[in-house]
Amino acid sequence: MTMGYELIDVRPMTKRIGAEIFGVDLREPLGNQTYAEIHDALMKHQVVFFRDQEIDHEAHKALGRAFGDLHMHSAVKGLDDHPEVVAIHADEHSKFVAGEKWHSDLSCDPDPPMGSILYMHTLPEFGGDTLFASMYAAYDGLSEPMKAFLEPLTAVHDANPVYKALFPDVDKTYECNSHPVIRVHPVTGKKLIYVNSSYTTKINELSQEESDAVLAFLYEHIKNANYHVRFRWQPHSIAFWDNRCTQHFAVWDYFPETRSGYRVTIAGDKPF
Repeated sequence: MTMGYELIDVRPMTKRIGAEIFGVDLREPLGNQTYAEIHDALMKHQVVFFRDQEIDHEAHKALGRAFGDLHMHSAVKGLDDHPEVVAIHADEHSKFVAGEKWHSDLSCDPDPPMGSILYMHTLPEFGGDTLFASMYAAYDGLSEPMKAFLEPLTAVHDANPVYKALFPDVDKTYECNSHPVIRVHPVTGKKLIYVNSSYTTKINELSQEESDAVLAFLYEHIKNANYHVRFRWQPHSIAFWDNRCTQHFAVWDYFPETRSGYRVTIAGDKPF
């Protein structure tokens, strides 16, 4: 068992991001110490994974609520009986899948989520992995002059281009808010890159041409595999990521097979 944890077994997956956690049954309420140890592991590793956790919607919501209020998705409707739970499903009829671009969940919201917990119950025979990228590591990989240049900038995070393309028949205006390009994590105090190719449309202080060039550089920069961990799902696996300091990418390499599960999202705070 890893030094510093008494009730859970934490096994890092890469030096920069990701760890698997064993020795806990997420169908049961978390005790104070178990909660604290999972929270500490999440703060250190940014995304943590659990195997063989056949949870129902109530246990899923209870796990999320242990870490904060649940965040209602600002664009996608939840389940009828469990509005806090969003279905993540793809099969032979799918025209797109959720998360097929690098992104931070709902960075368009005024107070983007603290984290997300994804439970997958049905997986294709092969494929369907999720990649996670550390925005701490991506920030650390910048030169000092680039860090200084980006530090005072803010950027627009706009959901309208995303969801109006997906749901053209829905007459709705989606969230659009500005956040710092370089964010400080409210718990660890570490600096990180906080723009993503799904939601971020422009750096406010730059011309459109300058903004496009800087954002294109940053989007390419975060694709560096040295900042990533790749999670190979199995039925009844769970991924719990800190949405403030990670981005993720769902690989759609399994069509026409089925990949299905559910996600709850934990409320966060305004980036600074």
